[in-house]
Amino acid sequence: MEDRIRLSITDGVADVRLNRADKMNALDPPMFKAIADTAARLKQDNGVRAVVLSGEGRAFCAGLDVERIAALTRGESLLPFADLTKRTHGIANYVQHVVWTWREMAVPVIAAIHGVAFGGGLQLALGADLRYVAPGTRLGLIESQWGLVPDMAGTQLMRSLVREDVIRELTYTGRIFSAEEALAYGFATRLVTDPLGEALATARDIAGRSPDAIRAAKRLLNQAVAAGALSALTAETVEQRALLGSPNQVEAARANLDKRTPKFTDPAI
Repeated sequence: MEDRIRLSITDGVADVRLNRADKMNALDPPMFKAIADTAARLKQDNGVRAVVLSGEGRAFCAGLDVERIAALTRGESLLPFADLTKRTHGIANYVQHVVWTWREMAVPVIAAIHGVAFGGGLQLALGADLRYVAPGTRLGLIESQWGLVPDMAGTQLMRSLVREDVIRELTYTGRIFSAEEALAYGFATRLVTDPLGEALATARDIAGRSPDAIRAAKRLLNQAVAAGALSALTAETVEQRALLGSPNQVEAARANLDKRTPKFTDPAI
């Protein structure tokens, strides 16, 4: 697990760092598994009172590994070990679980974001309670560039943070946006020059408060935004399943990999 995630726990604060710096912490199958396994481990540790989620190197997370995109064009599955049509983790499939598990965590989770947070990387950050973002960070829901849709619980998590028309614009266009825009839109909680340092400081503050009260507060706040989550996550999967490996999705991926303009077929009416 350490080749994908570095975990340390000090005074009730779990410091979780994506550890694939040479690939900007891109999400490959081992990274998906390491994130899920780390969350499962933390859920079993009653001594954990807050979690900080960050990325090593020059980025938080660049999203889905390009090799997995290339694999889709060869007819392979996104994750060889997971059937994404199945609700394998409560209301979520496996890739949704990698994000949703942080929302389900009994204690607050703070994402410290720098460099880039693209696609699945941005959705991973959305699973946190708070997002501290460094100025200069670039963010984006870039799935449409690959002929896909956000399918890691992002459509469910964004709706309580960001105006609907903004979500639609960013989802449809895949436009990269700035840290300042992220704050204005609602993706970022705060802009800070040292997001990891600030996140750890906030986590230590939270860890010094009554764990019963903090856990109760998170339960109440989760319940306030959880209505309809099952149907929303299922809808994500249905739409993404239809897109994966379809002619236009493969063309989008190949064109992006080849750095050319895609040639799409009009959908049937």
